[in-house]
Amino acid sequence: MNEKIRIKDIAEKSGVSVGTVDRVLHNRPNVSKSAREKVESVLKNINYQPNMYASALAYNKSYTFYCIIPRHESEAYWEEIEEGAAKACETRRDFHIDVKIMYYKRFEKSTFIDTYEECLKYNPNGVIVVPSDLETTKGFTDKLHERNIPFILLDSYMPDLKPLSFFGQDSFCSGYFAAKMLMLIASDEKEIMLMKQTKDGKVASKQQENREVGFRHYMQDHFPKTKITELDLPLDENTSNYDSILDEFFTLHPHVHHCITLCSKSHIVGEFLLRTNKRNIQIMGYDMVEKNAKCLRLGTISFLIAQHAFMQGYNCVDTLFKAIVLKKKVDPVNYMPIELLSKENVDFYRRTQL
Repeated sequence: MNEKIRIKDIAEKSGVSVGTVDRVLHNRPNVSKSAREKVESVLKNINYQPNMYASALAYNKSYTFYCIIPRHESEAYWEEIEEGAAKACETRRDFHIDVKIMYYKRFEKSTFIDTYEECLKYNPNGVIVVPSDLETTKGFTDKLHERNIPFILLDSYMPDLKPLSFFGQDSFCSGYFAAKMLMLIASDEKEIMLMKQTKDGKVASKQQENREVGFRHYMQDHFPKTKITELDLPLDENTSNYDSILDEFFTLHPHVHHCITLCSKSHIVGEFLLRTNKRNIQIMGYDMVEKNAKCLRLGTISFLIAQHAFMQGYNCVDTLFKAIVLKKKVDPVNYMPIELLSKENVDFYRRTQL
């Protein structure tokens, strides 16, 4: 019906002008209540569905979204986010979508503030942001709300900020699942190592904090007698010093054969185990980055939990596109899969498959 009926036809059926129908279709003002009701009645009767794709293409407007994420190394989780966002731009290139990436230092609030203030200068159509702490991030999102700029939270969910949408794992369930998988192979162990990377005693994100809550919840419920010994590899430490820290730890804890980290840096321990030929120790970690995958294939990483970063980057951009360009409703909370990888299935993991 949509392909056959014209605005002129709707106007004739409604008994109003073509201009009035156009204003109703585009939700513009200056339409009387009775005229609007007549047009809406006809639209309902013919089951009219606007072709938003055609309208957006005809409008020929360009859109720029900004993505604010932590500064990172190559071959990192965040790099896959960027690749997914770029793919979404390529897919929607007919609609003139562009994404600009901006970076901040994870533990330095001032750089987050500087970055978002710079972002606001460009008056973006939409924003994707990996939050800092709640208070600092709220300073940014309040300004976005004031300007009616939609934003998506990535990685850490903070519902009080009232985002358009969120993409990331259910971090509590993820940590709980990680503990359950680890203890399938470590059920007889009296002690396991929990490796962290912190700065001033804090881990990098709320997501990692919640993973640890889920992890410890499972351990307390099912393996309360298993000792969890923490090892901190400080983020501001020279990475060349990690070997000595790890060597000292395993010397002092000869009974530790299984380790876990709730971040993407399990390869730090995995590579150390390879260099020192410690074949009776494994670590479990997060994210299918190449350094982790290599250790997984060689056996020093037991499992990886993947959360499809490429898909997250793609979906964040695509959700802004649907909400802003096509005026569609979008899902407010989008939890990503909790996927378990081992050396037997890692080569079949389709990182860029949507």
